[in-house]
Amino acid sequence: MTSDVSIRHVALQCSGQEKAEIFFAKILGIPKAKSFTLSEGLSAALFGLPSSVEIDVYDDGNTCFEIFITPDTTKAAYGHTCIEVNDKQAFVDQCKKHDLEPMIIKKEGKDLLFVKDFSGNLFEVKEKQR
Repeated sequence: MTSDVSIRHVALQCSGQEKAEIFFAKILGIPKAKSFTLSEGLSAALFGLPSSVEIDVYDDGNTCFEIFITPDTTKAAYGHTCIEVNDKQAFVDQCKKHDLEPMIIKKEGKDLLFVKDFSGNLFEVKEKQR
């Protein structure tokens, strides 16, 4: 299944938008594509952190970073890796086969799929567009 997986984006925390802009836009040359706020409810459901958070997305069409702007360093983290698979259901089946329980979170009529690996690393899983 390895050849069927690719990274969609990497999510990281940053202490401020100014520092994020310097590193991602000026140093790496990846433009800011959009900004949005993750709601308190969705933040709690996905990450166990019951507070809203600002997110800046830096995307050059090839590389994408979601930057969670968090002024304080927290023990809980928003960090996760988003991967694409050819078949989400087959992925879910494989997770369950190996005793991992995927999380399906409802958002605006869509199902978001997340899973933690055996070390607690969080992955968002999307199906490749055909």
